[in-house]
Amino acid sequence: MGAQRMLLGDGRLHLQHGPMDIVIGADGEPAAVQQAHEAAWQRFRGLLQELVDELPALRAPVHGECPVRGVVARRMWQAVRPYRDVYITPMAAVAGAVAQELVAAYQRPGVRRAWVNDGGDIALHLTPGERFRVGLFADLDRWPRALAAPGLEVDGVLDVAHDSPVRGVATSGWKGRSFSLGIADSVTVLAATAAQADAAATVVGNAVDVPHAGIVRRPANAIRDDSDLGAIPVTVQVPPLTPAQAQAALAAGCAKALQWRDAGHIVSCVITCQGWAASTDGGPARFLPLGATAPGPAQRMLLETA
Repeated sequence: MGAQRMLLGDGRLHLQHGPMDIVIGADGEPAAVQQAHEAAWQRFRGLLQELVDELPALRAPVHGECPVRGVVARRMWQAVRPYRDVYITPMAAVAGAVAQELVAAYQRPGVRRAWVNDGGDIALHLTPGERFRVGLFADLDRWPRALAAPGLEVDGVLDVAHDSPVRGVATSGWKGRSFSLGIADSVTVLAATAAQADAAATVVGNAVDVPHAGIVRRPANAIRDDSDLGAIPVTVQVPPLTPAQAQAALAAGCAKALQWRDAGHIVSCVITCQGWAASTDGGPARFLPLGATAPGPAQRMLLETA
């Protein structure tokens, strides 16, 4: 089946083609928003085939010179290149790179703000005075149930203002739609672009780990035979951890996140693991019990990225 589009009841645009499932929202002058929606649709229609045409190179580990030609493919490759000292392929940035490509259609007069959500990887367009709030889910496994319940309760809020450098948000975790080598329930990265955020969320998520005999991993290609990870073991089960074990795993992930932040690849990062959270903001990792009854940041995290 070819690419499809649908205008949702609230004015958002839904685009779908194969594995790509994207929701786009925009605020501004109606005519400008409509023109941007049409431009995004026209760009979207051929995107999947562009990526399929270069799929062998996109599924190969990054090294040497960039072997791909397409705009989105090159964006994927460049986003993962800083992490080439570990096994990573451009596919780690595919969702963010696609979202980033589509949000460009909204960078036009008359559109005040826009957001492109590609499976939780989000690209933003913000004009002066605008901001965007992103809900944080500590456990990706409960996302489908949360959507079905009345009201949408989140574990935290990421508040992105126009004067923030952040234009991309991505979330990864071992329970998410992509494989992870680590044990984080969620890793949410804020970066200058969605492709950069997507790549970094993968790398940080892989680093969230602690020695534990009860953690179960299986070869990626035994779960999904077309996985770009081949026979690399990926996490399929994590037993209950002690607070000390969860905190040690978070500290390992935060160390990587701080390294990439200091190198300029990301702006900030929030990691959660079995009821505990850590953030790169404010220096050393802060371990916050999610859902705590005490008031303050332990009860609800709010990151101001302005």
